[in-house]
Order: sequence, then structure tokens, then C-alpha cells
Amino acid sequence: MKIKRMGRTGLKVAEICLGTMTFGKQCDEATSFAIMDAALELGIDFFDTADGYPMGGTLQTVGSTETIVGKWLKGRRHQIVLATKCWVPMGAGPNDGGLSRKHIFDAVEGSLRRLQTDYIDLYQAHAPDPETPIDETLRAFDDLVHQGKVRYIGCSNFKAWLLATALSISDRHELARMDCIQPRYNILFREIENEILPLCHHHGLGVIAYNPLAGGFLTGKYHAGAQPPRETRFGFLSGHTKSIYHKRYWQDAQFEAVEHLHNYFTKRNKSLTRVAIAWVLAQPDVTSAIVGATSAAQLRESVPATELTLDTDEMETCNEVWFRLPRLSDPAVATR
Repeated sequence: MKIKRMGRTGLKVAEICLGTMTFGKQCDEATSFAIMDAALELGIDFFDTADGYPMGGTLQTVGSTETIVGKWLKGRRHQIVLATKCWVPMGAGPNDGGLSRKHIFDAVEGSLRRLQTDYIDLYQAHAPDPETPIDETLRAFDDLVHQGKVRYIGCSNFKAWLLATALSISDRHELARMDCIQPRYNILFREIENEILPLCHHHGLGVIAYNPLAGGFLTGKYHAGAQPPRETRFGFLSGHTKSIYHKRYWQDAQFEAVEHLHNYFTKRNKSLTRVAIAWVLAQPDVTSAIVGATSAAQLRESVPATELTLDTDEMETCNEVWFRLPRLSDPAVATR
């Protein structure tokens, strides 16, 4: 497992980050523990979670994922670089979500309690909060860093203009600055190449790519006109979250693109799952790719992507896909 530096910081992380949003809904506690055991065995020491997980949950289930991770961490905390996020509503009250100073302080205490730790390595804004000034959010994060509850801060799903604004405010007021971003990035969705990646390269920010497999769509297991298997992400999701994923990927053009890639790499005896992850990791400004799983076996199947090098023709085949796809606006910022 290759270890990379997180942007300009001194923090070192594995190039595969374990995504945990399946824990507590798709995966029960025992399965989640087995996945984390496998991750550590495979050299993955970087775990990402969020207070609002499991994905597709309710106010009754939010926090369940952190609780499971916290139980597993006992006796292992020093071995893991732990990242979590805040923003998702954790209750029905008007101040139970977002990025206000009040909610951030409440949220971090909740995460620390569920994770059974006294510090978080990387604390991230899960999504923008248009109702809270970004300087209020940054000052709250800065206080958490000075209190020792948080080591580094970052964001997810921010547009380039907002991230640039945040960096400018931190510089001007000597506040802890966001040192990484979690954006959606894969062969089928490359919008961040326009502004986010150049911004991160210039300012020395780490990039932790989520959805490298497009929610499993790039595994080739889904087929146009067929219902997705119940146990898969596209099968078990419901309501708003299901709508988001279907608008992102469940389109004729995306099905055709995946079929093309599957046929091409099958002839080369290469797994499309591993190819998709390897393609993300091959991008020079990417620090880590977040890879989730619903079983330890599934994680073991994905991780060998770190040993796969795509040749020039293979990279070009992957790259060409994006330019043939219709441009679709992202229907949501924080569902993944």
C-alpha cells in the first residue's frame, strides 16, 4: 500500500481510504468489523466516516456508523488516521445541522463520544452551508484545532470559489486552513478537473476522491433495463438518496460507457473494478481514493488496484469516455 503526503501537510495516509457509510445499514456490526479487520491487514490505515452515516439513514439511525467504528477502534486508535464529517442534520431542531459554530461544537462532541476517542485526525465540512458565513465555520474549526480535539480540517463537496474564499479567509486571519477536499471523482464524472484540481495543486491541498467506482456502477454489475440486485447500493437505496444516484449514473449513455469499458478490459483480462480505482489513483493530484465495501471479500477484490498500472492505450480508453458523455448537473452535494 503506497503512503502519500496529505497535500502540503506532514500527515501521511494510505492511498486507499476505507469508506464506512455502509456500516449500520447495508452492513451489520459483525460484517463492518470484518471489513475493518481486512482493511488494516491490507495496509489501509486511513478510515473515513461521518456523523450522518449510514447513507440513506434517518434521524433514528444517524450516528450508527461512527458508533460501530468507535467500538472497533478500541485498542487500535493509534494505528488509524481517522476522518469524520459534520453538516448533516442530527436532530429535528433548527440548530441540529449545518456549519454554524453552535452545531459544529455540538457535532464534534457527538462524534468524539461515538468514536470513543479524544481527538479526530481530519474533521471535514460535509457540504456547504449557505446560511452560515464561512468565516464563522472556519473560526469554529480553528478553535477545535487549538483545543486539540481536531488535528487537521477539510471539506467535501465545496465548489472551487467557496474553497478559494475559505483559504483566503484563513490566510488573512491566521486561522487553521482546510488542507484537503473530498470531491466526487471517477471515469464517468470529472468536473473537478476544471477548477478544483488546479486550485488544490496550486495551494497544496490533498484530494480524497469519493465514488471512484461511481457507487458500484463502474463494476459492470448493473445492466440497462434490469432491476439492480437488492443488496447493491442502487438496489437498497430509497427515497431522495435513490433519486440522487439514479440521476447521476442510471442513464443510457453511462450504461453504454460502462459496457464499452467492460468489453475492452475483459479482452485484456483486467477487472473493471480495479481499473476504475487505478485510473483515479493515477491522477497526479489525487492523494487517496475512498473505497467502501459490503464484505471483507469485496474489499480484498478491490485493493489490488493499487498494484495495477494502466498503459497508454488503456488510459486513453478510459479518458475518452468522459468526452462522449452528456454533461449532467450534480443533483446533490452530500449524498454518498
